[in-house]
Amino acid sequence: MSFDLVVWALDNNATPADVRAAHELCREGEHAEGEVDRRIGAFYVELTAQYPDSVSLSDSPWADAPLHKATDHVTMCLTPSCADEVLEAIERLAAHHNLMLLDLQDGSVYPPPTPVK
Repeated sequence: MSFDLVVWALDNNATPADVRAAHELCREGEHAEGEVDRRIGAFYVELTAQYPDSVSLSDSPWADAPLHKATDHVTMCLTPSCADEVLEAIERLAAHHNLMLLDLQDGSVYPPPTPVK
């Protein structure tokens, strides 16, 4: 069984409930149209530079590849044996690109950290 995470590019004032609602719409086949959000594009490029999603799955942390990239989110299905460093990279990149992280196992949403002023 895979371990699934989704990063979302929503408005800065989005709540965890907004993230869960966006994910539910996606599951129902309703998708945002237009250009890929720059945050999503940059996240995907940086993540797959470290952990390519075009290699054999036996050589990858991905249980399903290529990753699902949409205009406002990236879905990642990770192997149960995925190294902690991959999860840490996902968390770090999500924070760096101001993305909300949805853990599909329990519905937890991790907002980007608040910048220190």
